[in-house]
Amino acid sequence: MYVCSCFGVTEAQVKKHAEDGACTPRQIASQCKAGTDCGSCVRRIQSILGRGACPRRELADQGRPILAELDGAEPAAAA
Repeated sequence: MYVCSCFGVTEAQVKKHAEDGACTPRQIASQCKAGTDCGSCVRRIQSILGRGACPRRELADQGRPILAELDGAEPAAAA
């Protein structure tokens, strides 16, 4: 089923981007342009993203560094 008619983006594509780490409509847009033309699909994208777990969102909710944790990198020491 199409989520974004403007760019022909399907629900499966949005879910795949979410599995790959996209946690917000803006992050989805950067991957496939969905939500960047008329904007009518943004609420649908939010709904799809709200159903699954998001590692970055979970880390942020815990007050932990987001990018360092996902990349496996050590946080940089404060200068």
